[in-house]
Amino acid sequence: MELTPASQKFILHWGEMGHAWGINRTMAQVHALLFVSPEPLDAEQISTLLDVSRSNVSTSIKELITWGVVKKVHIIGDRRDRFEALKDVMETFRVIMAERKRREMDPTITLLEQCVAEAKSGGDSDAYTGEQLEKMLEFVQMITLWYSQVDRLSSSSMKRLLRAGAKIARLFGSEEKKPAEANTTAS
Repeated sequence: MELTPASQKFILHWGEMGHAWGINRTMAQVHALLFVSPEPLDAEQISTLLDVSRSNVSTSIKELITWGVVKKVHIIGDRRDRFEALKDVMETFRVIMAERKRREMDPTITLLEQCVAEAKSGGDSDAYTGEQLEKMLEFVQMITLWYSQVDRLSSSSMKRLLRAGAKIARLFGSEEKKPAEANTTAS
């Protein structure tokens, strides 16, 4: 496989975007490479194409497999492990969102529940903190519930939902808020 200018740009950008989201840059680049590759690649090919060490590629592949966005494939007559990314964009989105929920949102809900309980037992000095934490807990639970409802949709239904975003916003009276207005209505 030879990297085209478009695939190079995508791989570099995906790496930067992954880094901004707190994901190892090389891991994101390996994912991007496997996503645009028309055929499964072995670790040596990945290492060569991305000009990164084999150990970095191996670590990245293990993590991508753990996330569920890359799988190991075997080709008859070839002893090397090859790897391919999920090719369905909606399924990739689902897998990444489920993993982020598991790693980030679920522990946050648990922590917030504990903090709210502690603040309630802390008396008047913790009343304000307790109120703020309850608001945050309610919001995180609401987002998590919304996610679980959306996650049950078929891919075609999810696409329709995403495409209907502006219509849905208008349905609920969405108007662009001025910066000062947004700050006063946030509480």
